[in-house]
Parts: sequence; C-alpha cells; structure tokens
Amino acid sequence: MKYIKHVFFDLDHTLWDFEANSDVAFETIFKMHNVTVDIHKFLKNYRIINNKYWKLYREDKVTKAELSFGRLNDTFKTIKYTVTPSLIHNLSKSYIDVLPNNNKLFEGAIEILDYLKPKYELHIITNGFNEVQYKKLANSGLSGYFDKVITSEEAGVKKPNPIIFNYALKKANAKVQESVMIGDNWEADIMGAKEIGFDVIFCNFNNSLVSQNIKSVTNLLAIKQYL
Repeated sequence: MKYIKHVFFDLDHTLWDFEANSDVAFETIFKMHNVTVDIHKFLKNYRIINNKYWKLYREDKVTKAELSFGRLNDTFKTIKYTVTPSLIHNLSKSYIDVLPNNNKLFEGAIEILDYLKPKYELHIITNGFNEVQYKKLANSGLSGYFDKVITSEEAGVKKPNPIIFNYALKKANAKVQESVMIGDNWEADIMGAKEIGFDVIFCNFNNSLVSQNIKSVTNLLAIKQYL
C-alpha cells in the first residue's frame, strides 16, 4: 500500500476499548446514584441493547437524546429493575461525564500508532458524541497522534453516509486514492468508506467470516503487514 498517505481510524471498538471502559463507568455511576442492580446482568443486556440503538442512530431513526435515554430505559425494563425517568436522565448524564475517565485501549494501540505516525498522516472519523470523543482522545493519550478528528456531529451525518467520508477527506486535505479507513464496524467503517473509493482494513477482532478481497486483521499490530 505504498500509495497510502492518509490513515483514517475509527475510535470506539477499534483503538479505544469501549466495552471495558463502559463497564467501569456503569459500576461507578451506579454507586454514585445508589442503584443496587445486578451489574453483570445489566451489562450483559445493555451491550445488546446499546448496539441496537447505535444502529438506529446511524440510520437517523433515533436522536442522540432518544439513544441516551432509550438504551438505559430498555435495559432496566429487560431485567425488571424499576427506575424513574428522572433517575435515567441523571444516570445518562453521569455516564457521559464518567465514561472518558476510563481509558483502556486495545492491545497494541500505542505501538501501532507509534509505528504509523512517522510514515502517514493519521486521522479519526467517529460517530461518537463531540463532548465525549475529544475527552477520550485527550485522557487516553491519543490526541497527539492525530492530525484531524472528524465527528459525526461536526459533519452533520454519521458513518456510513458518504458525506462524512468526503467531509473528512476535505478537512484532511486528502485524496481518496491515497487514503485507507481502519475500523471494526463492517457497515459503518468498511462498507461506508469502500463505497466512495477508500482502501479499507477491517479490524476483525471477533474473527467473523469476511470477503477474501477485504484486508482484515485480528489484532492491531497486524496492520503492519499492510502499512
């Protein structure tokens, strides 16, 4: 991939270990708000429901506010734990405040960025919320690696919408034929970027079956075989 000059990364589930950090955040805020729920039961159900809401959010079928409230409300209903709407709103706010304070990265994240930084211009394209994503990058020590950070709120659309990828190219002053997108979400990161001409590398951390013509890695350090 000698033609590549710009490397665009997804953040959550690709570099930043969302599930691990989210789990710690919930343990913290439940203590803050005296929620005596079975944390393991809650988290098991929340992960599934949260993924469902993020898919709806990407498709513009729910708003940011509906995602933030709905994923908690539906989880508590599923596990039959009674909470008031007021408490859900307070938990949702506390979660956004606390989440960026926990910054476990995927194994090899810093090493691969150290390897790539001298060779390429590195950028982030994320569907996450502005107020959270910039804190994650700063608190985890990742900010210094990236030239441009593009969020869906800034672009006005979410991955896989081609507008956000074109917006990112323009902001980074990059040509699509010199760019690669690296991410974990097949629909949002890989197919979205590939649709407008990016080369792509799929972070296939779950060892899913993928098309043979898509470059994929099962760990971050394996990116070295392509870049």
